[in-house]
Parts: sequence; C-alpha cells; structure tokens
Amino acid sequence: MEGVQPQDLVQDLRLAKRRQTELCRQKRIFNARNRIIGGDTKAWDVQVRDQKIKEATERARQETFAAEMRQNDKITCILEDREKRDRKNLCKAINDFQQSFQKPETRREFDLSDPLALKKDVPARQSDSDVRNTISGMQKFMGEDLNFYKRKKFQQEQNREWSLQQQREWKNTSADQNCAEELYAKTRLQFDERAKHLQTLESATRRAVCASVKEFNKSQASESAERKIQQKKQEQEDNLAEISDLLRGDLLSENPQQAASSFGPHRVVPDRWKGMSQGQLEQIRTVQKQQVQEKLRLREEGRQRDLDWDRQRVQGARATLLFERHQWRQQRDMRRALDGINVRLAREQLQRKKYMKELYTNNPTEDYFTQFNTRSR
Repeated sequence: MEGVQPQDLVQDLRLAKRRQTELCRQKRIFNARNRIIGGDTKAWDVQVRDQKIKEATERARQETFAAEMRQNDKITCILEDREKRDRKNLCKAINDFQQSFQKPETRREFDLSDPLALKKDVPARQSDSDVRNTISGMQKFMGEDLNFYKRKKFQQEQNREWSLQQQREWKNTSADQNCAEELYAKTRLQFDERAKHLQTLESATRRAVCASVKEFNKSQASESAERKIQQKKQEQEDNLAEISDLLRGDLLSENPQQAASSFGPHRVVPDRWKGMSQGQLEQIRTVQKQQVQEKLRLREEGRQRDLDWDRQRVQGARATLLFERHQWRQQRDMRRALDGINVRLAREQLQRKKYMKELYTNNPTEDYFTQFNTRSR
C-alpha cells in the first residue's frame, strides 16, 4: 500500500473546499427566498461604510451646533446677569443718594409737614425780630417792623447759601453719575472682550472639529483603499492558484478514466465526470421534445379555455346590455303613462275649478260647501 503524499492531501483539501463552495452556491441559487445573485455585496459594503461615515460626520456637526448653542446661551445668560447687576447697582446708587443728600429734613418746606412741629413749637412771639411773626398771627403790624433790613439781608444770605448748596449737590451728583457711567462703560468693554474671546475659542474649536473630521475621513479613505488593494491582491493570488491547479489537474485534461468509481462500472465520481454517452443524450433529447410538445398542448388548452371564458364574458355583457335596454324602455313607457295620467288629472282639476268658479258666480248666496257636496254626489 502506497503512502499518502502531501500533494494528495492538498488536492483533497482543495476539492473539499470547491465542493463546499459549490454547495453554498447551490443553496443561494435554489433558495428563492434568500437568493442574492445579481447583487454587488462589495458595493453594498461600501455604501454601508459611506453611510456610517456620513452619520458620524452629521453627528459631529450636530454636536458642534449643540456646543455653539450652549455657548450662545451662556453668553446670553452672562449679558442678562450683567444687565440685572447694572440695574441693581443703579437703583442702589439712586437710593443711597436720596438717603444721603435728599433727606426730608433738608427741604425748605419741611417745616410745613414736620410731624414734630408741635413739640418744637415755641411761644407765638418772643421778640419783635422773631421771624415767626406772620401776618395771619397778628403779632406784628405795620410800623412795628424794626429789623426789616437785617431780616432782608439774612434772607438774601440764606438764599445764596441754598443756591451754593444746590450747586454743590448738583456737581456731586454729576460727578457720581459720570463715575457710574465710566464704570458701566469699563464693565461693558470687559464683557465685550470676554465675549470676543469666547467667540474666538468657539471658532478655534469648530476648526479643530472640522480638521479632526477631515483627518478621520482621510484615514477612512486610505484604509478603504488599502483594504481594496489587499482584497484585489488576495483575489489575484487565489485566481492564479486556481488556474494553476486546474491546468495541472485532470479536469482540463479530459481524462475519462478519472470518473471511474471504485463501487462499480455503472457508477461514476460526480466531480470527475466528463459527460454522458450518445445514447443518454438522445434519450434526454427525446424526453425534452416530449416535454416541449406537452407544454405546447397545455398552452393550446389554456388558450382555448381563455377564448371560451372571453366568449362567455362577451355573451354575459351583451345579455346585461339587452336587459338594461329593456328596463330603460319599460321605465320610459311607465314615465309616458304617468305623464299622461298627470295631464289628464290636471285638466280635470282645471275644469273643476272653472265649474266651481262659475257656480259661485251664479249663486253667491248659496253655501259653497253645500254646492260642492251636491256636485260631488
């Protein structure tokens, strides 16, 4: 008994691989539900990969937009907080100014609405130079005012002091307002600079995201190209190996002895069989001719059956049309008869109305209903 050679093992392995490939192909071909012949699976894989890349790019773009919206919301919140804080500081400054420089005690007319006026009140007249001696108090009359010039000078000095005090207050208020405006302008500039810085950072982030997406796409494209090159190279190597195996094997050498089976002369090896004999071919052609004739006969029977059905359908449609025409004639005759009856009834009614009118005209004193009943009887 000869030993098994490595070439035989390799050949058996290749034959088993081809047999498995043939079985898989038969499953795909003869399974009408899962058939995929005619579809380009490689193109489908490329489309799926392109779709995934597109989804990743769209997701990155959506994330960039979301980050931009969050940044805009943050800037809006900062600006709103700044406006609220400025408004609060302004109201506080106004209140502090009113509490410090606009007290009720500093008003000239405060003595008219002083709640402690009665407690601070003094006798009606202490001397002739008392400034509280008014005309309505009748404490001092014409010819009794001995301190007129002194009082007038004092009033002038007092008006001048009030005017100077108002000017000082106005200057202080203007200075405070200018300081507040300068502080507000500085704060606005700071916030604008911060917003500009944030916008610059956002632009840099967007450019970085775009660059990363571009690099990702380039890497994906290079990987896809490299993968295609490797697949093409592997396919070429497989094709060359298969061609060399076929050239060296008995499949293309047309050796009829390779199909002989060890189980008997009436059996052959399927993967080495080179064809049928002439008698077997003639028998197959005869069976095919019989099948063709049977198919023609069945087709002719089907055509005759279709003709019979068409004839029956035409006859049914013609009978239906004749029946509809008969019904239409009957309805027309019935309408004509009904129209004649209506015309006759209308004439009788018109004659009756005319007769009743003449009867009422000839006998106006007689009861209308009595005449009508008599006429009816």
